[in-house]
Amino acid sequence: MKGIGNIAYKIIGVSLILYALIYGLLAELPRMGTLAQSSRNLFYHVPMWFTEVVLMSISVFYSVKYLRMTDPDSGLKGEPMEADARATEAARLGVLFNGLGLITGIIWGRVSWGQTMPDSDFSAWWVWDPIQTCALIAMLIYMGYFLLRSSFAEPEQKAKIAAVFNIFAFAALIPLFFVIPRMMQGLHPTADGESTALFDTSNVTNIYRTLLYPSALGFILLSIWMYNVRSRISILRLKLEDRLAERAFTRK
Repeated sequence: MKGIGNIAYKIIGVSLILYALIYGLLAELPRMGTLAQSSRNLFYHVPMWFTEVVLMSISVFYSVKYLRMTDPDSGLKGEPMEADARATEAARLGVLFNGLGLITGIIWGRVSWGQTMPDSDFSAWWVWDPIQTCALIAMLIYMGYFLLRSSFAEPEQKAKIAAVFNIFAFAALIPLFFVIPRMMQGLHPTADGESTALFDTSNVTNIYRTLLYPSALGFILLSIWMYNVRSRISILRLKLEDRLAERAFTRK
């Protein structure tokens, strides 16, 4: 059953993404404000943020697990460095999807907000919208996570300090994504406390939802597939390094 489930979620994820890609581009959609045909980007841009939040949640879960494993009073058994590897890979993929969200958002903003501006004008691509800016800050915070990891040579020290930083990074992600943008005026429909375009029927009709939600689920499942593959590779690398170190020690 485990093998069937392992294959099933991959097939479902790929199928949902293909559905969003093909039907999302070919379906007749009602006009959504002044966005015209660019509103189809909703099915690819917004799922990036859903996926990032899921990946960063996985990352902080394993960072907390690492800290508990290294605490002698917790009684939690397992390999701490494997938990650290899983936290790192989830954060790495989270940054990837953050970047994809920023790129699709910049392109969308170019055709919807800055269509009358020349390409040479920086404001045509980036308008310092609160949601844009908060997403960029979130990426910089997690880039700091990887910079911090590269600053330490000793694996256990690196993992412990990075795990603590990861908890604070995830704590910062919540207000950056869900609180601050709704408190400030901006070009996104969710700015300044307005009802979210994802759930308000006056902004997004049901036909958009039949594409948006499956697309979001598809990208999440795809990211979990990617995360599992990368985690296995990272854990195998750890085991190989331990085996080589052990062999080198016995030779001495």
